[in-house]
Amino acid sequence: MSKVTYTSLKLKPKEEVKTFDFNGVTIEVKQYLPIDEKYDLISIALQKAKEDNIYNELKLDMYFDLYLVYLYTNITFTDKQKEDEAKLYDALQSNGFFAKMIEVFNEEEYDDLIKYIELQKRLEMTYNTTAAGVIYNLFKELPAQAENLKEIIDNFDPQKYQAVVDFAKAANGGREIE
Repeated sequence: MSKVTYTSLKLKPKEEVKTFDFNGVTIEVKQYLPIDEKYDLISIALQKAKEDNIYNELKLDMYFDLYLVYLYTNITFTDKQKEDEAKLYDALQSNGFFAKMIEVFNEEEYDDLIKYIELQKRLEMTYNTTAAGVIYNLFKELPAQAENLKEIIDNFDPQKYQAVVDFAKAANGGREIE
């Protein structure tokens, strides 16, 4: 078998774009996103949708759709506009933007993103319920809890504590508190 050098293939990522008209404006939609940007999209959507180690599915849908727009389209947003992402999502969703965008989206690309986000979500939820996951989370949170405890101890004022004890004793008819 003869050897072929990679450079002789002259490959680079495809930069194909499809367009659609939205309110008289031409919107471009990339048909391929580099793998590191796909990873970012999935990670950020999952991270923002996580509430107390559980994924809020409504927020996950919102962030996933928004990051598709941020990363796959030619639409630019100001930091101010991105401050209220729920409002931004509602404006895009209620005006049918996402539906129009998905019509020209690369179907295989979209299906892969959905597959990977669901797989990552499932893996994280499974891991978090294992003994290893519980122990990891315990050790991860331990320093913050120790810092909080240290702050409480450092700020402990015996005079204030005694005032509370005296008040409770007085409220109990002068009898000792047990």
